[in-house]
Amino acid sequence: MKNLKDKKILLIICGGIAAYKSLETIRILKKNSCEIKTILTKSAKEFVTPLSVASLSQGKVYEDLFNVENEAEMDHIALSRWADLILVEPATANTISKLAKGSSEDLASTVILASNKPIFLVPAMNVRMWEHPSLKENLEILKSYSYKIIGPEIGEMACGEYGEGKMTEPVDIVNKINDYLYFINKNKKLKALVTAGPTREYIDPVRFITNKSSGKQGYEIAKSLSRNGYQTTLISGPTNLEIENEINVIKVETAEEMFKETQKNLPVDVAIFSAAVADFKVHEKSNLKIKKKDELTIKLEKNVDILNYISNHNSMRPKLVIGFAAETNDLEKNAIQKLKDKNCDIIIANDVSNKKIGFDSNFNEVTIFYKNNKQEKLHAKTKALISEEIVERINNHLN
Repeated sequence: MKNLKDKKILLIICGGIAAYKSLETIRILKKNSCEIKTILTKSAKEFVTPLSVASLSQGKVYEDLFNVENEAEMDHIALSRWADLILVEPATANTISKLAKGSSEDLASTVILASNKPIFLVPAMNVRMWEHPSLKENLEILKSYSYKIIGPEIGEMACGEYGEGKMTEPVDIVNKINDYLYFINKNKKLKALVTAGPTREYIDPVRFITNKSSGKQGYEIAKSLSRNGYQTTLISGPTNLEIENEINVIKVETAEEMFKETQKNLPVDVAIFSAAVADFKVHEKSNLKIKKKDELTIKLEKNVDILNYISNHNSMRPKLVIGFAAETNDLEKNAIQKLKDKNCDIIIANDVSNKKIGFDSNFNEVTIFYKNNKQEKLHAKTKALISEEIVERINNHLN
C-alpha cells in the first residue's frame, strides 16, 4: 500500500460498538507509514480509551472542542488543514445526521465542517437504522458534498440481527483509501479543461446577445475533476460563482475570447465543453450606445464553433472530448446528431424546458450518449452529484 506512505490521516472515532475495530485500522495505517491524529467523540470513550488509541497511533488524541491545552497546541481549524484526509469510523446514524445538517456542536463535527480535504465515512449501525429513509436522505446530502462512503456490509451484528449495517473490516477500509490515493496520484499526470457559463456578444457598450446559463454544472464538473487529482483549467463566461484556488480559472466574455483561451490551454487529456456559447455575434459592434429607435436591424455572423474545432483538430485533439446539448425537444435525436456532427466521444444532454432541473437550478437530469451508440441516463439529483458520476466515467475512460 505504497500510496499511504507519509500520509496524514485524521481519524474520528464515534460512539458505536464497532469503535473497537478502529484500533485495528490504526495498526494497519501505522504499519503503512501513516501519521495519525485522532479525535474521540464523547460517546466513543465508552467503547475505546484515549490511552489505547494514543498507544497505537503514537499521536495526539483530541477529545473536547474547547480545551486550553488543545487550542494552544493545534486549534480545530489547523487540525482540519493538517490532514491529507479525514476518516470517520464508525460513522453512526447520529454523526451522519449532524454532518448532513451542518452541525458543529463538538470537536469532530467542527473539524469536518471546517475541512477542505477528502472525507471518508464508514457507516456502522443496526439494519433498521441503515434502512430508515431519513438516514438515506442524509447520506445523499453528504454524497452531494463529495463525502466518500465505505460500506456497510451485510452480516451478523452485535445486536444479534442480520442484515446490512455491519462495518467494513479495517483491512478493506484501508485498501479502499489506498485505491483512492492511487487514482488521485495517477490523475495528477492528467490535464482537464472545462468551459462553463454563457458568452456575451456586444451590440454596443451596454447591450449584448447571450445564452441563458448559470454555469453551475460546468463549475461542479471542474471541482470534481480537481478533487480527483486532475490539473484542471476552467474557462468561464460571466457568472456569479466561486471556485477553489486549486483550479486555474480564466474569465472571458465573448466566444472569440473563449476560443482563444481554449487554444492556449491545449493540449489536455480531457476537454468538457459545457459553456452555452452564443452561435452568433454582431457583424459590426457600435462603439457608442445606440439611442432608442422605433426599429433596429442588427446583422449577425456565425461565431467559431469551439467544440467542433477542437474535436476535429487532430494534432491537438484531447483523448476525450465531451460536449453538452441543452435541448427543449427531440432530445435523443438532437443529441445523437450533435455527437456525429461534432465528432465528440460523448454528448451529455439535458431537457432545459424542465424548470426543476434546468439553468439556475441546483439539480439536473442528463442522458449520456457515447460514440459506440450506448446511452445512459443519470436521474435527477444535485449538479454536484451529477458531476461526480460524470467524472467517474471520465476516470474509467482514461484509466
